[in-house]
Amino acid sequence: MKKIIIFFKIARNKFIAFLAKMHFFGNPSKRLKIIGVTGTNGKTTIATLLYKIATELGHKTGLIGTVDNIIVKESRPALRTTPSPKNLNKLLNEMADKGCQYVFMEVSSHALDQNRVAGIKFAGGIFTNLTHDHLDYHKDFENYFRAKKKFFYVLPKSAFALSNVDDEHGEAMLDGVIAEKFFYGFGEETETVDFYGKILKLDFLGLKLDFNGEIIKSKLLGKFNAYNLLAVWSACRLLNFDMKKVNKILENIEPSRGRFEHFMSPSGVLIVVDYAHSPDSLEKVLLTLKEIKRVNSRIISVFGCGGDRDPLKRSKMGKIGANLSDIAIFTSDNPRSENVDKIIEQMKDNLSHDEAKKVITISDRRLAIEEAVELAKKEDIILCAGKGHEEYQEIKGVKHHFNDTEEFNKTFQHS
Repeated sequence: MKKIIIFFKIARNKFIAFLAKMHFFGNPSKRLKIIGVTGTNGKTTIATLLYKIATELGHKTGLIGTVDNIIVKESRPALRTTPSPKNLNKLLNEMADKGCQYVFMEVSSHALDQNRVAGIKFAGGIFTNLTHDHLDYHKDFENYFRAKKKFFYVLPKSAFALSNVDDEHGEAMLDGVIAEKFFYGFGEETETVDFYGKILKLDFLGLKLDFNGEIIKSKLLGKFNAYNLLAVWSACRLLNFDMKKVNKILENIEPSRGRFEHFMSPSGVLIVVDYAHSPDSLEKVLLTLKEIKRVNSRIISVFGCGGDRDPLKRSKMGKIGANLSDIAIFTSDNPRSENVDKIIEQMKDNLSHDEAKKVITISDRRLAIEEAVELAKKEDIILCAGKGHEEYQEIKGVKHHFNDTEEFNKTFQHS
């Protein structure tokens, strides 16, 4: 019976792919070099950096992702990370008609599970990492893993598959894949690692890195961005880009909007706005801040957990935030149909006595940001996590305009 179910699933997927090719704009992916990026964290940064590099190198390029869809420098808002099959092919067709050579695309686990990329011909795929997220949808981690792995199964033999070997799922992600396999990582240099990196310097000003013996400098901050940069650099090598030019572009490139976006307040407080909305991503951002902060600096975090999403991560995120911050302000994210105060109480479930003493509860996100600014002293760091680039807050089915960076700037003007 199990074999029959698997057979019908494969047949269904092939049929969907056939329909996509036949009916959606004549399969425009054949006219493009499309590189897909999947994983829990890093998709937006990697896809955006690749788009910026290809554009700087003079290629007409497209970007499909969480923040924006861009066709040869013309930006339009993205409604979801990976569009529906029809809208995706419509977008790709427009890119092909406007002369795009490359398209860099985020590929979400939801899209893979729902066959939204069926029939798309990819020239390459990149795996970043896999951690606890979206289990409200996938039900368990195994299903989440299988959804991600599905992407690499659809890569043709002519494509490349690039995976983070330092992630515990990095090698398994490429098992049984027919595309040409490559691995990147910061562990020991071995025969199985094609692109290896070393962190030479990590501080407030950025990163100094060694990639396969070449020195790379970047304005981006943190160890997790070192991984993002190595993935990008490796993909550029596989795409046969001019690496001298790539290295120079990387040196001057700015962070993606809402991805460890940082700026200094008038009073000398470092503000970091990041999309971190899972336990792993929040932990990585806070650990990065602990690595780069000055001796007497404090970390003040402001974050919440989304409503109508995986409730199991709420207590985990609460504990991580309280443990790694000097002051943690628990607030709203996108509560959607849920009660904000109940979400915050769940965030406090597993706190120790010492962790609980560091927590302040302010359900209104705007007031939480104002409180963080009020508490911060010169050389402190405020992390505002969870929403990143988003321009809204969803409460009881209504989307209200809200942007974390805007709220900080308003607070500075009135302080």
